[in-house]
Amino acid sequence: MAMLYKKHLTKEQALQKLKHYCAYQERSHSEVKEKLYSLGVWKKDHDEIIAKLIEENYLNEERFAIAFAGGKFRIKQWGRVKIKYELKQKQVSDYSIKKALKQIDEDEYMKVLSKLAKEKYASLKSEQYLVRKKKTIDYLLRKGFEWELLNGIKSNVSDFSTNAITLFLPSLAVKKPSSKTTF
Repeated sequence: MAMLYKKHLTKEQALQKLKHYCAYQERSHSEVKEKLYSLGVWKKDHDEIIAKLIEENYLNEERFAIAFAGGKFRIKQWGRVKIKYELKQKQVSDYSIKKALKQIDEDEYMKVLSKLAKEKYASLKSEQYLVRKKKTIDYLLRKGFEWELLNGIKSNVSDFSTNAITLFLPSLAVKKPSSKTTF
């Protein structure tokens, strides 16, 4: 039985492949390191290749974080908590995470939260009203929205009606994240 050995690329070959890899879409440093390993590049060459990519502006952690946060918010409608967690999983610095989360427009964020809350609440028509409320809040927490924003919904139990608009808009319009909240 013949043994197959993984072919190792030269630094120049790896750099060229990674330039294409990074040009296709924004990448985090950890994604580029994983790609280096998968290409079979010697570990001693990793730092030099990554430094060259940063120098030539193919790799930029801040730019990646902003693109990632904006995309996940606009396309998947994730909240800040989930975005922050995913960026931490990709080993992005706290500074870049904070900068990326600041790029999310507060008014748009509240509109998305309100829209998701109304849609989820309306989809649970056959449930009792407290079950609908709990399932809606659980859904929004899974989407990554802050408990502080959802807590206003919980405190307005007496304002609940079967109409989702009166259910969520008053509490969400009043509650804004305080300046003390850190991301």
